[in-house]
Amino acid sequence: MSGFEIDQTGRAGWTGRVSAAACPPPRGVPAFAPLRVGRGAGRLRRAVRRRRRAAGAGLAVTAVAALAVGGAEARPARSEPPPPASASASGPRAAPVRLVSAPVRIADGATVRLLRPGDRVDVVASERDGPARVLAAGARVAGVPAADEGVGDGGALVVLSVPRDTARELVGAGTRARLAVTLC
Repeated sequence: MSGFEIDQTGRAGWTGRVSAAACPPPRGVPAFAPLRVGRGAGRLRRAVRRRRRAAGAGLAVTAVAALAVGGAEARPARSEPPPPASASASGPRAAPVRLVSAPVRIADGATVRLLRPGDRVDVVASERDGPARVLAAGARVAGVPAADEGVGDGGALVVLSVPRDTARELVGAGTRARLAVTLC
């Protein structure tokens, strides 16, 4: 008997009886190690604490290495060179050079588009009847204004940070010679 039977009316139905052959034999509980609940939280906390300590130690070593390599004298690549070692704190100091911003029209506009604020350039003047000469060596680019559509004489404007005397020379040379720049 399977538990389903057809009665005298022809309907199939559940009788509630199942034969012993239809059921598998009962089995016991398999043997396994007992579960110990609640002991993992301490291990997890200790592991996280160890990782925090290791990360903190790594950051401290990195900071010490960065100070040892660069130190207080570390400067960006395009900054002023450090003062010479011969200049002492007690010795006489030269008066600081006051820099001014000088707008200069460079003949080649494509060269000016390559420049970015902070770049160092040499300004060269080329006159028709004489040799080319360097007007400003190592001048810092202070700005590169947007190209002016209305100017038809070509070239492009660049603002340089130079000493006042050099600025006068650049303005004067710009009226009689073509100016060019070379990246330092």
